[in-house]
Amino acid sequence: MTNTEFTGLIDQLLDRNIAFASWYFPKESHASLLIGNPEDATFYHQFNQLNGEQGFVFAPFRITEKSPVILLKPGLLIENIHSAPCFDPADFTPIANSEESHSYQFISKDEYLQGIEDTVAEIKQGNLSKVIMSRRIPSKRNGQSIGKLFVDLNEKTPNAMTYLVNLPLAGTWMGATPEVLLCSQNDSYETVSLAGTQTRRADGEYYWHTKDIEEQAFVSRYMLDVFFQFDIHRYRTVGPETLESGKVAHLKTSFFFQSEKINGCLGNFVAELHPTPAVCGLPKELAHEYIRQHEKHQRKYYTGYLGPWRLQNEMRLFVNLRCMEVLPEQFVLYVGGGITAKSVPEKEWEETLQKAQTLLSVIEKEEE
Repeated sequence: MTNTEFTGLIDQLLDRNIAFASWYFPKESHASLLIGNPEDATFYHQFNQLNGEQGFVFAPFRITEKSPVILLKPGLLIENIHSAPCFDPADFTPIANSEESHSYQFISKDEYLQGIEDTVAEIKQGNLSKVIMSRRIPSKRNGQSIGKLFVDLNEKTPNAMTYLVNLPLAGTWMGATPEVLLCSQNDSYETVSLAGTQTRRADGEYYWHTKDIEEQAFVSRYMLDVFFQFDIHRYRTVGPETLESGKVAHLKTSFFFQSEKINGCLGNFVAELHPTPAVCGLPKELAHEYIRQHEKHQRKYYTGYLGPWRLQNEMRLFVNLRCMEVLPEQFVLYVGGGITAKSVPEKEWEETLQKAQTLLSVIEKEEE
């Protein structure tokens, strides 16, 4: 199957409202595709309920009635779309249409700046070390082929996991995320501490500010606390190093450890790991509650996690960053940043604009 045929297939699946997940792993040029019927989607209301399951998981930042953990079990799994067997999308049952309204409110720049100013003041009082605050950005949908957007997004972000899902309750989401949550590698696992953001440089020469280094160190310390809880005392680290993804670059440290400690309790381990300080803050419980009280929107699946869950004995989960909801009339992008006592509101606003460019550059290209 060529890329042109693949984009046509994706558009056909969306037109028919068939449940599916498609993804490119980092530095891979071929997509995988999992298609199912509505009954192949299972919903969970606790993160640790995934023990022993397998499929493609799409999990929210915070579980709510409308945003549960979704596991799509294989109806048809194609590991390489370029060697896909012949099949008819009409053989699959469409998802029942949702009656949910898609009326969204978006905060102004002034509202965002004031919110960051208030958050910095709260942090300086001493209870919080870091909080991730996010916002939504609308972009008009002008009839672009979603399949073509998906393929183009992967070409622009080779270091990211690029995905497109259409699932019951969740709807249609697309993104390109560089952040590993948990990946299996033979008899070991990898997890990643990722934080700090700056505009990508053509010369590859990066200098990091104290705020970015501190922010990334928060996440690394949290990872080690989780390791201790699961009796993981031997691990290997790589980094901190710079990771380029789309229009931006981040600081990254990779942790590698043996699988024996968590093979029987993967659901519990991931439930403890998620959400990391990179998408929530520290202390975790206080930051989580601060976000719930002060963000004026539901994050839904933004800053959740997604990927194959023990699918073909593979575990490759990524944090859902650089993502958007695909709605009939518009795209709704989700972006955010880590706020610390050193944060400058105007710079935080600029960081959200930088992060949005990963998706906006592809959307705007398709409009030309």
